[in-house]
Amino acid sequence: MPGNIRRGNRGHISGVTYQGVAEFIYLGTLIRNDNNVEKAIKRRILASNRTYLAAISLFRSRLLSRISKIILYKTLIRPVVLCGAEAWTLTKKEEQALLIFERKIFRKICDPKYENGEWKSRRNRELEEMSKRENILK
Repeated sequence: MPGNIRRGNRGHISGVTYQGVAEFIYLGTLIRNDNNVEKAIKRRILASNRTYLAAISLFRSRLLSRISKIILYKTLIRPVVLCGAEAWTLTKKEEQALLIFERKIFRKICDPKYENGEWKSRRNRELEEMSKRENILK
């Protein structure tokens, strides 16, 4: 029956005409008629960045351990970025965007290390080891 409803950009159900749209937001998730989730993922990453900035004092605190900050990330920020992810079919580019976002947060949580007289950012392998090889895609 749904195949009969849609003709062009309009649908008729019980004498009522509905206009079709290319995208809309339903329960905070961007739904597109072409099933492209790239824009939805960008929206979720931006929302997660806002969540991080709202809690930045916790992530910068010297009173909290690194483990506590990772737990905060997993309970406060990761659910924001993964809201609606059950319906996503990801391409490699979108997977990379999610992994880059997560590594960015982990780099902020894990201070740079002092090596050979200079400060260096943590490498991806080090970040993976700190997160116990769990990432946002698993």
